[in-house]
Amino acid sequence: FFLLRSNRTMTSTPLNAALAAETKANPPKPVEVVRLEYAPLKYVVSKVSLDFKLYTGRTLVESVLTVTDNDLQKGESDVGGEDGLVLDGEEATVKLLALSVDGCEGALVADVDFFLKPGKLIIKGDTLRRGASSNENVMVVRTTVEIVPEDNTQLSGLYKSGDMYCTQCEAEGFRRITYYPDRPDVMATFEQVRVEANSKDFPVLLSNGNLVKEGTCEGGTNGDTRKFAVWSDPFPKPSYLFALVAGDLGCLEDSFTTMSGRNVALRFYSEHKNVSKLSYAVESLKRAMKWDEDTFGLEYDLDLFNVVAVESFNMGAMENKSLNVFNTSCVLADPKTSSDANYFRVEGIIGHEYFHNWTGNRVTCRDWFQLTLKEGLTVFRDQQFSGQINNCAAVTRISNVLTVRGMQFKEDAGPMSHPIRPDAYIAMDNFYTATVYRKGAEVIRMYDTILGTGGFRKGMDLYFKRHDGSAVTCDDFLAAMADANDTDLSQFSRWYSTSGTPTVTYVSSFDEEKGLFVIGLSQTSRSDEPLFIPVALGLLDKETGEEVLPTTVLELKEMNQTFTFPVKGDVVPSILRNFSAPVKMVPASGVVNESDMAFLASNDTDGFNRWDSAQQLYAAAILKVMDGKEYAETLDLVLSTFGATLKDASISDDAIRAYALILPGESTLAEAVTVVDPPAIRNARKFVKKAIAKKFKTELTAAYEKLTACVEADTVFKVDGESTGRRRLRNVYLGYLCALDETAEQQIEAAKIATAQFEAASGMTDKLAAFNCLVSMSGEGSSARDAAIQKFYDDANGDPLVIDKWFACLASADLPDLLDRVVKLTNHPDFTLKVPNRCRAVILSFTASAAFHDDNGKGYEFLGDMLEKIDKVNSRVSARTTASSFLSWKRYNEERASMMKAQLERLKAMPTISNDLLEIVMKGLK
Repeated sequence: FFLLRSNRTMTSTPLNAALAAETKANPPKPVEVVRLEYAPLKYVVSKVSLDFKLYTGRTLVESVLTVTDNDLQKGESDVGGEDGLVLDGEEATVKLLALSVDGCEGALVADVDFFLKPGKLIIKGDTLRRGASSNENVMVVRTTVEIVPEDNTQLSGLYKSGDMYCTQCEAEGFRRITYYPDRPDVMATFEQVRVEANSKDFPVLLSNGNLVKEGTCEGGTNGDTRKFAVWSDPFPKPSYLFALVAGDLGCLEDSFTTMSGRNVALRFYSEHKNVSKLSYAVESLKRAMKWDEDTFGLEYDLDLFNVVAVESFNMGAMENKSLNVFNTSCVLADPKTSSDANYFRVEGIIGHEYFHNWTGNRVTCRDWFQLTLKEGLTVFRDQQFSGQINNCAAVTRISNVLTVRGMQFKEDAGPMSHPIRPDAYIAMDNFYTATVYRKGAEVIRMYDTILGTGGFRKGMDLYFKRHDGSAVTCDDFLAAMADANDTDLSQFSRWYSTSGTPTVTYVSSFDEEKGLFVIGLSQTSRSDEPLFIPVALGLLDKETGEEVLPTTVLELKEMNQTFTFPVKGDVVPSILRNFSAPVKMVPASGVVNESDMAFLASNDTDGFNRWDSAQQLYAAAILKVMDGKEYAETLDLVLSTFGATLKDASISDDAIRAYALILPGESTLAEAVTVVDPPAIRNARKFVKKAIAKKFKTELTAAYEKLTACVEADTVFKVDGESTGRRRLRNVYLGYLCALDETAEQQIEAAKIATAQFEAASGMTDKLAAFNCLVSMSGEGSSARDAAIQKFYDDANGDPLVIDKWFACLASADLPDLLDRVVKLTNHPDFTLKVPNRCRAVILSFTASAAFHDDNGKGYEFLGDMLEKIDKVNSRVSARTTASSFLSWKRYNEERASMMKAQLERLKAMPTISNDLLEIVMKGLK
C-alpha cells in the first residue's frame, strides 16, 4: 500500500528545496490570522494512511490521503482560498521527496499541477479531478517526506526526547511531520499508521487507536533487526490529535470495566526506572473514568488507553486519542520524590486529559479561536472532579481562584489581554493562556451556576447529541445550553468577546423600620453592553452570626441593579460566594469594611468566602504597611482573626484552617495596587507575617509539635484529605516559626526546627517545605542552609523531577545575592535549555521573585540574555517566559518600566527572532 508508484514526482533534490532556501534567506513576514475571516476548505481529507520509517538522523514519512469535496452544511459560508487541496507543511523541517495523484499519468509538474508557497503545498483542483476520473472517481494524494526528529528542539511535531521518539502536534505541529491540512476542522479517519524502527532500541511502537499488527521486517543497517507496528483509529480526528511514540519503555498495565461492561486495557509507559512511579496515575485514571460515567454518562469508546511519560515536553500533557502523552512532572509520583501538590496535579491532569476524550476529541473546535470550547470546558470538568472525588470542594475552589486572581487577572490587565475567544493571532501557541483555560473554565462554571447542575447536564447531553464527531464553535455550545433549558442566553454570549476583568461595585443598607436589606450592584467592563453576571449572595445576622439567607444567585444583567430582602435585623452580606463570576468585587466607598471582613472570616458558612474575607483583611494590613499608612487598628483585627482561626475547634478540616492562616501571595497583592513595587510588597508581607509569628509563637509552636507527633506516628503514607491537610497545616506553622529571624538566637532556632523536619521527613512534602525555609536563611542560619542545599541535591540521586525542585527552590530564595546565585545555576552541569521543565524551574522561578526587580535592572538584563538563547532552542518556551515577566512593564515605576521596555526593544531587534516571541514582544511594546 505504501510502495512508491512509477508516476510519482520524486527526485534526489527535495521538491521544496528551493523554497526552503528562499524562506531561510528571506523569512516571510508574520501573518495575522483573523477569526472573522474563517472559511472552510474546498477539499478536505477523509481518510489517511501513514508509514513512518525511523532511522538515526533520518525519518521517512509516506502518506496516502483520500480527498473529498467539502460537504458544506446548508447555510454555511462558501469556501474561500484556492481551487485546490491546500496542505500545510514547514519546508524548513519537511523535505518533500515525492508527490503524486492516483490516476494522473506522468510526473506532476510544478506551477502547473501543484504550487509551493511558504508553509503551503497546493494541488490544483483540475489535477485532483483529472486523477479521480481515471481512479473510480476517488481523489488520492501520495507524498513522501524526510524529517530529522533529532534536530527538533522546538519539541513540536516528531522529536527525540532522551532515547525515545514522540510527538506533540497541538496546535500546528503536524505540519512539521508531513504535508497535510493541519487545522482542527479537517477530521479524518487515520485508517492505518505503520511505524517501523530498530527493534533493539525501540521495542515499543505506539500510535492512536487499536493495534492491528506487529512483527519484524527487513530494512535495517549493519544487520539490525527492524520491528513494525500497525495501528488503526476508527474515530475521525483532526491532525493535532495524532500521536506516535517509539522507545524502550517499561509498562504498568491495569484495566477498567465501563458502565456497559466493556473491559478497557490501561497501559502506562515510562522509562523502566520510573515504572514504580506510575501507580497513582493509573488509579487516578480509573477514578476519572468512573466519575465521568457517573456525572455525565460518558463512557470510554475504545478497548485500549495508553499513556506515555516524556521528560522533554512543552506542555503539561496532551489528549491524543487513546495515546495521551504526559510531561513526566504530571504523571510520575511517589512519596520520596513527589509533594502532595504533585499528587494533586497528577490526579487533576490525568482527569483533564481523559475528559478531553469527549470534550475535545469526540467534539472538537472548528478553528483555534474556539480553543476555550474544549479547554475551558475540560478545565471546569477536571476542577469538579478533583473537588468531588476528594471531598474537598472548598479547598479545590480556593486553589483554583488563587490561580485566576494571581495569573489570569494579571493577564487581563496587560497587553496580552484578550477574550476567552480571541479575535486574531500570529502564533497560536501564544494563546494557550490563563484566559483561555482558567477564565474559560469560570465562564463554563457560570453556566452551571445559572442553570443549576441538572440544567447544565441537560445542556451537555444535547451538545453531544448534536455535535458528536464534529468540529464546532463556542456559539454551538451556548445554543445547546440555551435550547436544552429553554432559556435565552444571548446576553451571556458577551463573555466570549469581552477582554479584561469586569468590576462589580456594591453598596448596601439596612432599613430597620421596614425590616429590609438593600444591596445595589453596578458593573463596569470593556463590553459596550452589560454582561450577564451571576452574583451568589448570602446574609448573616450581625448579632448572632447565623445565616438568615442561604446562598441565592442574583442575576446582574443591567449596568445598575438593586435587590431587596426582608430581614428581622441588621445583616452582613457575604457577596460573590464561591467566586460565582470572574470579576473584581469592590465596595462603592473604595474601602473594605474591615470589621465585616473579620466577622465573615469567623462566621461565614461559605467556605470560600470565609477564606476570602480573611484574605481581604490580611491584604488591607499589608498594603497599609507598604504605603506607610496607619495600620495598628487593622493589624489588631488581623491578629484577632488569625488567633480565632488558629483556635477554632469547629474547623475540622486542617486544609481549610491552613488556607485561612496563609497570607495573600505577592502576585495577588500586586493586583491590588496601581504601581507595582515587588520588593516593597515582599517586605510589607514579611512584616505582617513576623508580627503574627511573634504574637502567636507559643501557640504556633504547640500546634506544630502536636502535628509533628501525629505525622511521625503515621507510618503509612496516604494522599487522602486528612493526611494532606495535616501536612499542609503543619508546614504553614513551620513557615511562621521560621519567619522569626531578626536576632542570632532566632536564626539558630529557625534553622534548628527547619533542619529537624528536613532530616526527619519521610516524604517530599515535608522535606520540600523545610527546604524552602532553609534556602532563604542567612546569618546564623547560613551553615544549615548550605548543608541542606548539598543534601537535597545528593538525595535526589539524579532524579530529574527532584533536581527540578532543587533548582526552583534555589532560584526563588529570599537572599540579597540571588541573581549571582541564579547565574551560577545556569552554569550548573545539570542545567539545560533543551528541557522545558529545567528551563522553567530556574528562569520562571527567578522572575517570580522580588530580586528580579532589583533597582539596578540586572535581573532584567539577565532575562534578556537568557531569552536570546532560549528562542534559538525553543521559541514556545521563550515566548511564554517573556509573557509572564516583561509584559506588565507599564504597571511599574518609571525606572523599572524603562529598563523592562528596553529589554523588549532589544528582543525585537534580534535578527532571527521567532514569530512566537515576536508576537509577544510587539504586543508588549504597544
